[in-house]
Amino acid sequence: MYTSLTKGALLTGLLVAGFSSFAQNTVLDQYIQSAFSNNKGLKDQNFQLTKSLLALQEAKSLFGPNVSLLGSYTKSKGGRTIDIPLGDIMNPVYNSLNQLTNSHNFKSLENASVQLNPDNFYDAKVRTSIPLINAEIYYNQKIKREQITQQQAALNVYKRELVRDIKTAYYQYYQAAQAVAIYNNALSLINENIRINESMVRNGVRNNTALYRSQTEKEKTAADINKAINNRQNAKAYFNFLLNRGLEENITLDSTLLTTPEQLPGKDINEREELAQYKSATTVYRLNEQLQRSYLVPKLSTFIDLGSQGTVANFDANTRYYLFGVNLEWNLFASHKYKYKIKQAANDVASITNAASQTTEQLQLQLYQALNNYQTALRNFKTAQSQLAFAERYYRDQMKVYKEGQLLYIELLDAQNQLTQAQLQTTVSQAAVQTAYAGVERAQASYNIDNHNN
Repeated sequence: MYTSLTKGALLTGLLVAGFSSFAQNTVLDQYIQSAFSNNKGLKDQNFQLTKSLLALQEAKSLFGPNVSLLGSYTKSKGGRTIDIPLGDIMNPVYNSLNQLTNSHNFKSLENASVQLNPDNFYDAKVRTSIPLINAEIYYNQKIKREQITQQQAALNVYKRELVRDIKTAYYQYYQAAQAVAIYNNALSLINENIRINESMVRNGVRNNTALYRSQTEKEKTAADINKAINNRQNAKAYFNFLLNRGLEENITLDSTLLTTPEQLPGKDINEREELAQYKSATTVYRLNEQLQRSYLVPKLSTFIDLGSQGTVANFDANTRYYLFGVNLEWNLFASHKYKYKIKQAANDVASITNAASQTTEQLQLQLYQALNNYQTALRNFKTAQSQLAFAERYYRDQMKVYKEGQLLYIELLDAQNQLTQAQLQTTVSQAAVQTAYAGVERAQASYNIDNHNN
């Protein structure tokens, strides 16, 4: 019996080991790194970041030349025509010439009617165009670049949420695993009690009542073990789900991770990526406001066409041509359309600035509450340690008296249940300390995620 109790005390002693390097929990860091590589939600965030990077490249390409191949072929019949009176003009002259030369060398001409629509006509060209002045392209590129910063911040926000979830899930699994061990230890104590009661019944010191009660308590503890095992399996499945791996894969437990940190990180929120998101978003809205004001800047571009046009049967030096030009577009008046666009953009800037201020206050409140939760969890854990020490001492004393036949079994059972509950409460309280610390770490954005980039 005493050996079983000592094992339980040693188990609890592992859980309350002193802190030496809380921020360097290698096992958990490896799991976090694995999640950064495999978590599907994080992969989706990376897809969004890649999309923003490609959008920036697209915006940059708008400054370069654009080369297009253009071509058309026309076959027509009917439509408008133009009459050319060649016969009416030239025939009198030709008649006079024939008379003067006494010949018929000058033939009579017919009046002509020419179709205006081109028939059997092609026009093929290569057009190269380059924007010279275009404020819209300029601001669009700056907006796309800022959106990359914003998406990177969103990616880091997701990472930090994932780190907190993984740490919380790990501590919950550890707690569930220790609960199974504690109930198994309680079962060992009950089996020892059954052995003692059977011996007392044989020696006529006790009746069967204590034996029956201890056997009933054994069945109850077996049910508690089944429930604890189920909780452990569910905790394992959730942890593995976060790492995007098989739900039944084993999890390495490291008791050095369940320790009390000597000190908390800083007490500010300056590292929160949510603030970086709002900063980038504010910049984007300001750039959009400048974009709307840029309607006053004319758009200037140039182009050159190299091509050939004529009937299908002809392609020679006479059909080839080039055409060079400059295009200018300057919006002078648009019924106050841009005026209202500018006002909308300015309103967006004011709105995002207000949202950023509100979020800052919310993050400060979150940190304040996280620090309070941690301090409370730490005090509760120390109280649970004291209760456990008293419960262990009380059980040893009660067992000694019970063996001497001076104590009812119900009183011994009460001491045993107090010990089991104190052990369970200690594991719960300690997991609460680690979870609360993970909350503080999240509220301060203090976990180093740069060493775990994909």
